[in-house]
Amino acid sequence: MSSPVSSADSPQEEYLAPGHFVDSDSPEVQGFARRVVGGETDPIAMAVRLFEAVRDEIWYDPFGLTTDPAAYRASAVAAGGSNWCVPKAVLLTAAARAVGIPARLGFADVRNHLNTPRLRERMGGADLFVYHGYTDLLLDGRWVKATPAFNAELCARFEVDPIAFDGRNDALMHEYASGGEQYMEYVNDRGVHTDLPLDEILATFREYYGEAMFAADHSGPAPAGADAFTAPAAAEC
Repeated sequence: MSSPVSSADSPQEEYLAPGHFVDSDSPEVQGFARRVVGGETDPIAMAVRLFEAVRDEIWYDPFGLTTDPAAYRASAVAAGGSNWCVPKAVLLTAAARAVGIPARLGFADVRNHLNTPRLRERMGGADLFVYHGYTDLLLDGRWVKATPAFNAELCARFEVDPIAFDGRNDALMHEYASGGEQYMEYVNDRGVHTDLPLDEILATFREYYGEAMFAADHSGPAPAGADAFTAPAAAEC
């Protein structure tokens, strides 16, 4: 749930300052944020615009996992056409800081009840996504969670509405699909971070999914027609 900011949890400089991965001072992130925000000055309206841009301009690709640290910097994510939840959250966090909105990265383990055979095979048969990434934004005195993972076009393929964010309420993963069946379940909260704990994330992936997850990097688009997650040609990068 959205949480108020206490005197002991006041916004610190670290939530506005650039980080190694959350490189909000980079030309790529600054340009992305300025283009999306335009002339808007209201923090909530700016946050909504940034969320929708990261959600829909970058196709959600769960096969985009790479072990290359450079690929996780927000500047690199902004230049790509597809990526998965963690890099997308890094970009949203950086873009928010670029326009003066305090932001941090949050992580949770989520159970996915709607999957594809190809993705399930990649995960060794598991349906638990560890270290799902989201952004925690300080808006109107409250920390509000938002996950920009699933783009609207992909959601249409799975017959669910895209996650909507109003800047006042948490916008997390779909709890139910359109038919009423359970879609996503939050299992474990892994807390918030100022910058991306990449080594910790990759180590946990190895623990849960094994080395096969890293047999080869999968930073490019999936093969055409592979499954429902495959981006159309226009979204490939």
